[in-house]
Amino acid sequence: MKQPPLFLLCVAWVVLLSGCQSRNALFGSADSTKYTIENTEKFARLDAATQAAIICTGLQEHFDVVGQLEVVANIKNRTSGSIQVRVRCVFKDANGFALGDETAWQTLTLGDEATEVVRFTADNKLARKYTIVVRSS
Repeated sequence: MKQPPLFLLCVAWVVLLSGCQSRNALFGSADSTKYTIENTEKFARLDAATQAAIICTGLQEHFDVVGQLEVVANIKNRTSGSIQVRVRCVFKDANGFALGDETAWQTLTLGDEATEVVRFTADNKLARKYTIVVRSS
């Protein structure tokens, strides 16, 4: 009986190992993005500078006693330098259409790796969804 060449055994071994590595990498990347708020309809960064420096580490939403949507966001500077950004909230109806109920731009100055809390309240009781928008000052 003839034995398979050593070269074919090496190729089969490499293919087998590379398949295992890609599967482990796939599981790792899914877990790391499981709880992220980035790149969702609720948080949008409008320019490259904010995409590189700003993240949202938490969102809370509830309705106040008169039925208006209130949103609280934790905005974090993930760089080692101070940065100034502008942030606002666009409120939307249950279908995701803007109601024309946008808050004024707020200027937010974030120190080294600092997190600040911003609050927004809808003027319209029809607001059910929202997008927090961040841009460079």
